[in-house]
Amino acid sequence: QVQVVESGGGSVQAGGSLMLSCAVSEYIHNPRYMAWFRMAPEKKREGVAVIDRDGRTTYADSVKGRFTISQDNAKNTLYLQMNSLIPEDAAMYYCAASSPYSHWAPDPLNRKIYEYAYSGHGTQVTVSS
Repeated sequence: QVQVVESGGGSVQAGGSLMLSCAVSEYIHNPRYMAWFRMAPEKKREGVAVIDRDGRTTYADSVKGRFTISQDNAKNTLYLQMNSLIPEDAAMYYCAASSPYSHWAPDPLNRKIYEYAYSGHGTQVTVSS
């Protein structure tokens, strides 16, 4: 089954860290972009970080310097290392994979999750103050 599956969410105190993982189906070939989105209650879903297949990364201003997106192509896995978490980071986090033919430069972070070919069901992150 073609899919992406997120894991690694949980509850953490402010200032703590979490690493999210996204297992990408082997049937999803060479996505041009991989991204993390998040959606908090009563807020719109927003792009958090994007990485393209050349390894270029883009971050939302709210997470720059605290979050790191990376990918392990050998393991078909996308990661999001989240440090110095704050209560405003609490949300459901979603992983998404684009088509290999997408071309969204210069601002791939500005794309909506529905523009991605594949996305998962999310993993919940809770941050207590």
